[in-house]
Amino acid sequence: MERKYFGTDGVRGRVGEGAITPEFVLKLGWAAGRVLGNGHGGKVVIGKDTRISGYLFESALEAGLAAAGMDSYLLGPMPTPGIAYLTCTLHADAGIVISASHNPYYDNGIKFFSADGKKLPDEVELAIERELDGPLVSVASEHLGKAYRVSDAEGRYIEFCKRSVPWTMNFKGLRVVVDCANGAGYHIAPHVFDELGAEVIAIGVEPDGLNINAGVGSTHADHLRSEVLRNGADVGVALDGDGDRVIMCDAGGELLDGDDVLYIIATARLEAGRGDGVVVGTQMTNLGLEHALREKGIALERTRVGDRYIMERLEARGWSLGGEPSGHILCLDRTTTGDGIISALQVMAAMRASGKGLAQLREGLCKYPQILRNVHLGAASAREIMASEALREVVRSVEDELGESGRVLLRPSGTEPLIRVMIEGRDPDQVEALSSRLADAVSALLP
Repeated sequence: MERKYFGTDGVRGRVGEGAITPEFVLKLGWAAGRVLGNGHGGKVVIGKDTRISGYLFESALEAGLAAAGMDSYLLGPMPTPGIAYLTCTLHADAGIVISASHNPYYDNGIKFFSADGKKLPDEVELAIERELDGPLVSVASEHLGKAYRVSDAEGRYIEFCKRSVPWTMNFKGLRVVVDCANGAGYHIAPHVFDELGAEVIAIGVEPDGLNINAGVGSTHADHLRSEVLRNGADVGVALDGDGDRVIMCDAGGELLDGDDVLYIIATARLEAGRGDGVVVGTQMTNLGLEHALREKGIALERTRVGDRYIMERLEARGWSLGGEPSGHILCLDRTTTGDGIISALQVMAAMRASGKGLAQLREGLCKYPQILRNVHLGAASAREIMASEALREVVRSVEDELGESGRVLLRPSGTEPLIRVMIEGRDPDQVEALSSRLADAVSALLP
């Protein structure tokens, strides 16, 4: 069955358009309640980020779930991984996240966690889609769901994050800039690092419903860099709007993406006699990381782009560590999903255990020049453009020119109307020229 609504990470779009309307979200809550409750009621945990439309969709979901006989436990603003954790500890049948992650405030989305804090299996998402095609029929009044506010959600998740590092460890003496993107982590992350002993300088902690991800957070990390340098900090941590990604910064102002974070965590585990000897990345993972890990005796396996595919590979093989350059890191021996705070804590634990700064910890990693260009599609079909023989010919030409010294990746985004063009190679001038050529070839196909 072809998906009509669910993408790679739930349902997402511009508020008021397509599936991101109060009418649709109400019915989505009802359909999810019908499938997840299996006709026997139950409870669902609901959390959101700080964008203004979260109020609207929280109410719509609550109403839809109630019509299906499901109770709602409302967390308020909470990072996505916190919602996954609380879904498990509250023994809920599912968790729902109202967030568009790193997107601007005018977008929003709905994504789901299963009872074990993991993304829903494909067959469950498809079952929800089938329910959406039928009429909304409410349960009898005596079976309607209720809504409850979880008053201690913040403290529960803070303690969970702190337990991801050894209880004997503290970060006293470390000055940390924490950028919460005016998002869901604004009232969580600063407390975590503070309670672990660090001196915290918090930025991006004044959400107003419209400023989420606006010039701050992991997608605007230059702001983090400037604050680290201005405050003479030892480390910077930038989250995205829903707190599942992290970008870091060393004391010298050098930014560290997800590949750097993976390298530091993997090598720290190796030196501590832990780890699986394998890290899972994606097609976007830098070739330099693959080579650096290989020198340490650690293998890199690649999947399709998207954390759900990394998760599938890790679970299938019984491994624990994987991630994407975007900063979405999976430490499955610590939590069930990508968690920006917990990933940053693993890096800081490596700093404390080794006595080294971030720059020293990543010295063995030399990344290849990599350029990613986004070609916005407007109303054009990504599928038709990707099927173009003319475009395929350009791709073949670029691959021939790179030879064995680089890689080409051309793929449609799973969350936005654009095609991503990535070129990687040893020669930065060649990478720049070839990425322009390929992006121009995509643009030439737009109507």
